[in-house]
Amino acid sequence: MPITKLIILDRDGVVNYDSDQFIKSPAEWKPIPGSLEAIARLNQAGFKVVLATNQSGVGRGLFDMSMLNTIHDKMHKALGLAGARIDALFFCPHTADSDCGCRKPKPGMFREIGVRFNVSLDGVACIGDSLRDLQAAAEAGCQPILVLTGKGTQTQAAGGLPEGTVVFEDLSEAVKYVIQKSA
Repeated sequence: MPITKLIILDRDGVVNYDSDQFIKSPAEWKPIPGSLEAIARLNQAGFKVVLATNQSGVGRGLFDMSMLNTIHDKMHKALGLAGARIDALFFCPHTADSDCGCRKPKPGMFREIGVRFNVSLDGVACIGDSLRDLQAAAEAGCQPILVLTGKGTQTQAAGGLPEGTVVFEDLSEAVKYVIQKSA
């Protein structure tokens, strides 16, 4: 059966609080109020929920893959307690100067999601808090959605958002829009 409902979320600043010093340990991973419940609503509405996150802290040597997995274990457990789940998690461990194709704002991670799920990304909702999230989404044909949590307020103030970007206060409000639009 083909997947008809897919949504792509950034992690830091959308699902959990962000930090300019990076999220380097499970203790630093703290969900934004309402975000886990919003993901549960997506699950209940039949969406496949995919995270696409730049994690250059790995490439910078700030934490290793084992620590990233431990952080994600905490996230998965917190999601489970909220009756939610992430169906897949994609990440780029490279630094900004590595010129890889998977680091947002490049669309490689999104295109890989399309391949893995065997779907067209045209119009797929993609929720982020930074310009690079929105640029990657637009380049891949997704619907860019900005949330004002994390770096979202600064992103909106800086301008230059991709055409067609819609803006919401937080993940919970964005999810209401996405579910209503899919009905």
